Amino acid sequence: MTSSEIDLLVAASRNRYDDAVKLVLASMQRYKPFDPHANYTPLEREPYDALCDRYFRAVEMAVRYFRTLERSKLALNSESFRDLLGNMAKWGVISDVDLWFRMRDLRNRIAHDYLPDELAEIYGLIFGAYGPELLRVLAPATPEAA
Repeated sequence: MTSSEIDLLVAASRNRYDDAVKLVLASMQRYKPFDPHANYTPLEREPYDALCDRYFRAVEMAVRYFRTLERSKLALNSESFRDLLGNMAKWGVISDVDLWFRMRDLRNRIAHDYLPDELAEIYGLIFGAYGPELLRVLAPATPEAA
């Protein structure tokens, strides 16, 4: 594979990630704190469900982008998720390895049904700490990360 083909793969992966994060941002802009004691109608729950679904997809797209970027730079993929995140942190793509572990853990938790108090926590984490980190990766790549 030529370097221009690899660059195209990285750019395509990055674009899929960017598109996914823009949807998370759209949900975050309409976000209102979830009241675990309210009796929401299905229509009223839709923005929260969309936030979770979009977050889930954005984290998936981030991992795919990270793997593609790593492969383009090192000609191999890390054996562990921690090593992958370590490379992303070293290259300035992400801010914190442990934060991304927590973000992936939340992605895994979203797949299960939760009590209203747990849903409020999930929505708050996406809006409060994890959404901004997804947006941070959208920032223009640093010279060493590009």
